Amino acid sequence: MKHFAVTIIGRDRPGIVSDTARVLYELGCNVADSSSTILGGQFAMILIVSHPDFESSEPLQQAYAELESSGMSVFVRTLKPGGEMRPELPGELCMISVYGSDKPGIVYQVTRLLSQNNINIIDLATKLIGSEERPVYVMMCEAVLPATLSVEDIRDMLENLREELQVDISVRNVTPVEL
Repeated sequence: MKHFAVTIIGRDRPGIVSDTARVLYELGCNVADSSSTILGGQFAMILIVSHPDFESSEPLQQAYAELESSGMSVFVRTLKPGGEMRPELPGELCMISVYGSDKPGIVYQVTRLLSQNNINIIDLATKLIGSEERPVYVMMCEAVLPATLSVEDIRDMLENLREELQVDISVRNVTPVEL
């Protein structure tokens, strides 16, 4: 069965998720995975979907013509086999939180340090909160540590960065819940 990545971006408004889901439902698609958020005033969503009979992305792209005519941008891409599979992520799961004054380089500096230490980022979100007079930059990063590192190790690694960027950085382990 072929899998497809569907990306939808456009000015936020109520009903985008419902409109997206309706198209997939009417086509008989299965949603394997999805994520959506609002970035600034833009809605952004990516889905991994499958259909037992589709050999190309064309039927999906055509089905979203109405959504595109309402001002949304829709991109559909056929995934290579295995691209839909959840990867094995061995290692300790942790949450890294960063709070501080908004300034360029926070995301780059933190993610560069994580990358240099072979730490896999599996989810990352940033927001600007607070007031216009006192904005606070927030970065939340879920990551998988390699077997050679502990949460304490990464806390120590981030200490110099905390001081350099003048931000608050915390790291905590996340215990997965099995159902």
